Amino acid sequence: MSYRGRFAPSPTGPLHAGSLVAALASWLVARAHGGVWLVRIEDVDTPRCVPGADRLILQQLAACGLHSDEPVLWQSARGAHYQRALDELAGRGRAYPCACSRKDIEAALQAQGRTRARHHAAVYPGTCRPENGGLRGRPARAWRFHLGEDTEVRWTDRRLGPQMQDVAVDVGDFVLRRADGLWAYQLAVVVDDAAQGITHVVRGEDLTDNTPRQILLQRALGLPTPAYLHTPLVRGDNGEKLSKQNGARALDLSDPLAALNQAAAVLGLPPMTGSVPDALARWAAAWPSTISAHPASSPEP
Repeated sequence: MSYRGRFAPSPTGPLHAGSLVAALASWLVARAHGGVWLVRIEDVDTPRCVPGADRLILQQLAACGLHSDEPVLWQSARGAHYQRALDELAGRGRAYPCACSRKDIEAALQAQGRTRARHHAAVYPGTCRPENGGLRGRPARAWRFHLGEDTEVRWTDRRLGPQMQDVAVDVGDFVLRRADGLWAYQLAVVVDDAAQGITHVVRGEDLTDNTPRQILLQRALGLPTPAYLHTPLVRGDNGEKLSKQNGARALDLSDPLAALNQAAAVLGLPPMTGSVPDALARWAAAWPSTISAHPASSPEP
C-alpha cells in the first residue's frame, strides 16, 4: 500500500511554532516514504473557528514550501458523510442518543462515589445506554458511541512505542454528535481518514490519547487503522504546550527557513542553509535515522 499522510489543522487561528512541527513532520515522513501528503481543514467546531484562518493557514504552509498534493478538504462540507457513519453505528447498536447534561453526568458520578480527576473530562457512567433505560422520556441532546466488551486498546506508536488505554475506564461512551448539533472530532477524523485513504497519521503528542477512541470507531465501522506517530510538543516558558488557546504567537514567516529550522530542531534534525526546497529535501532524506525510532505497527487487538 502506498503511503498517504495528512496535516489537519483547526482554523481557530494562524499556525504557531507547535503546529509547524506537526506540519513539517507529517510532510517529511510522507516524502521520506515517497508518498502523498494532504491538507485537511478540521473546521467542524464552528464556534471556535476564526473567519479567514483557514486561508491564512494555507498561505503559511505555502510560505514554508508545504503544499497539499491533492485538493484541500474542509470538514464543514462533509456533514452528510458523518451522518451516514452515525446511522450505520446506530443500526448496529453501537450508537445511542443521550439526554445527559454535564451537571447530570457529574451528579451521576457523585451518586456512584466516583470523582473526576482534575483537568480530566468526566467518565460517562452510561446513564442513557439502552440497557440502562435509555432516555426515559427526556429529549435527546447528543449521540454517544456504545463501547463493546473489549475496551482495552493496545497499539504501537512509531515514536512513543507500545501504548495502552482502557477506554471504558478512562473515557466511557464518548460523544459522536454534540448537544449543539455539531459533529465530534472523533467521528469526523475517522470518517475522513478512511475517505482520504490515510495510511499514516503524524500529529502532535497531545493527541495521543485520542488514538484508542479512533481505533475503536474504525473497528466498529469496518475501516482500516492507520499507523500512528505522535511528534514532540513545543512548550512555552511556563512549561505548558503552545496552543492557540493559551495565546501562542502566530508564526513569524519573514524568514521561512528560520521558522522551519526551529521546527526541525524539535524533531532532532540538523539546521539547514540555502533555499527552503533544498532544506526540505535534505531533511526528508535524513528522516529515517531521526524520530521514527519505532517501526510502524498495526494496533494490537
